[in-house]
Amino acid sequence: MRTALLQSSGRPGSTVENLKVLDEAAGRAAAAGAGLLVTPEMFLTGYAIGDGIARLAEPADGDSADAIADIASRHGLAIVYGYPERAGDTVFNSAQLISADGDRLAGYRKTHLFGCFERDHFAPGDQQVVQAEIGGLRVGILICYDVEFPENVRAHALAGTDLLVVPTAQMHPFQFVAESMIPVRAFENQMYVAYVNRVGQEGEFEFVGLSTLAGPDGVARARAGRGEELLLADVDPAFLAASREENPYLQDRRPGLYGSLV
Repeated sequence: MRTALLQSSGRPGSTVENLKVLDEAAGRAAAAGAGLLVTPEMFLTGYAIGDGIARLAEPADGDSADAIADIASRHGLAIVYGYPERAGDTVFNSAQLISADGDRLAGYRKTHLFGCFERDHFAPGDQQVVQAEIGGLRVGILICYDVEFPENVRAHALAGTDLLVVPTAQMHPFQFVAESMIPVRAFENQMYVAYVNRVGQEGEFEFVGLSTLAGPDGVARARAGRGEELLLADVDPAFLAASREENPYLQDRRPGLYGSLV
């Protein structure tokens, strides 16, 4: 399945403008044969927008979800987008997966919040593994800091995730995560990982780009630079199956020895 990674910070503070950016990118991705488009963390509203987070937060079935369902169905591809999700008085840092038919397939709430900024504006989610089937692949979702905890990615591996999508807001000076950690996560867990970042200066944060799609062999199939970019790479189920057959990490685990870790 051809996968498109939209590396962009959109227009922070404007849901309307970000939906336009998403619509244009979805058109380009579909024309290039993509079956899935993934945006960065908090793409719908912007990340460093302070109290705008609570003001712009929407429920999972809100107006923007309907608009993105229309974009997905018009262009014929699935979309994973980051947004602030309102559930009553609580706001989560979330990502939602919409099918190419416009159906809401999965919603994930970030479980590991990074720094005071996120802890001041969001509540943590409590569901570690969220998945859905797209094009014969089991697609899982994490958000940014979540992928830096090996337990989270291993839980996805044990649950059979084939492609792990990670909307992110990775900032300077932590670019080693995109450059080094993501390919290792893909290799040690025998899956594809699509890591999709914001770019440029936003408030106090400098986002480093470097979005990548890494394969189960630890090799980046594609890697973006530091500017806005629509990145395309293929997820190959046959290669994934062969790699899992050859790599013994998951088969050679000894869970009985790991109890002290938790």
